[in-house]
Amino acid sequence: MTPYDRILATKIVAIIRLDEYSKAVEVARALVAGGITALEFTLTGQGAVEAVGAVRAALGDAACVGVGSVLHVEQARAALDGGAEFLVTPAVRPAVIAAGVNRGALVLAGGFTPTELLAAHEAGAALVKLFPARLGGPSYLKDVLAPLPFLKLVPTGGVGIANARDYLAAGAAALGIGGNLIPAAAVAAGDFAQITATARACVEAVR
Repeated sequence: MTPYDRILATKIVAIIRLDEYSKAVEVARALVAGGITALEFTLTGQGAVEAVGAVRAALGDAACVGVGSVLHVEQARAALDGGAEFLVTPAVRPAVIAAGVNRGALVLAGGFTPTELLAAHEAGAALVKLFPARLGGPSYLKDVLAPLPFLKLVPTGGVGIANARDYLAAGAAALGIGGNLIPAAAVAAGDFAQITATARACVEAVR
């Protein structure tokens, strides 16, 4: 299954945003145990690319691993060289999108206005990240899709168990879930069971 197909099938991309990723494999195992298999490690933390390699080596095909917060072509290339199966950029970055597409990688590019979301799609982003989704909510996503129904939107930012179904009902292709799913405090405390339980609840919410 390609990363694109996996994300559309499972409906959730787990956004793992930590200061550093020394516990990346434990976090990944906890998420996969809860049923979430598309994992994004953001470059805002130290060791994201190394985390991708470690998780892929430890979990194999059980997880689909990507790199987020990619702003520059050099970062995109380093992530792909390190084993990333998809790239996520928070804005419309045509050069980053092209760097991924040229390597045959799935790219999720972020935007908020209809102009930005369409530009991300036209630049080659197969999935378009509506960010920050909390500003408009499900009704905004539905309004955007009315004239642009071909967009595969992935709302991110403020998305969790409470509103997951609302976003999907509004037409979201998948959901980006981060802080609500992987609290830094739980990781620091080694409470991976909490992450698994929350992941399972998220999976139930999108069924």
